[in-house]
Amino acid sequence: MLRVGLKRILGLGQELPLPQARQAPSLSRLYHERVVDHYNHPRNVGSFDKNDPTVGTGLVGAPACGDVMKLQIKVDEDSGKIVDACFKTFGCGSAIASSSVATEWVKGKQMEEVVSIKNTEIAKHLSLPPVKLHCSMLAEDAIKAAVKDYHAKRAKAGASSGADIPPAENVADA
Repeated sequence: MLRVGLKRILGLGQELPLPQARQAPSLSRLYHERVVDHYNHPRNVGSFDKNDPTVGTGLVGAPACGDVMKLQIKVDEDSGKIVDACFKTFGCGSAIASSSVATEWVKGKQMEEVVSIKNTEIAKHLSLPPVKLHCSMLAEDAIKAAVKDYHAKRAKAGASSGADIPPAENVADA
């Protein structure tokens, strides 16, 4: 009891409000509400087995800021549609939000459609400031890298099974 009374008198254990000018601005004032939402509640976080032949993995990074993004797609081999997507991103809130949006946008689309997703569309959707545009560029690059990886796996699987069409230079020599 004496301790509590002493703390009250001395002002210990109480947080005193900082003057308005010294308070750090809240996250919601620095970022658009969509960025804050995707940062606080990211969609599709996780990873697939990179050795699965239906999975394409895109791993990209920005050396200038240290952001690293891994985006994976799972493709239905019969229809060519992306049936699932996930990501793991080490970076700022804008990079995480860009990854989250990218995984939402690629689901249910054909491979040809997703490679046309531009970083400017992601940046506009999230209202990213110019200093954060590299985050949306990483998302675009990760999508393209995942599609490229998927195609490379398909070509390798086709070549190993002997069902692949021979390269054009081999046909010319025949």
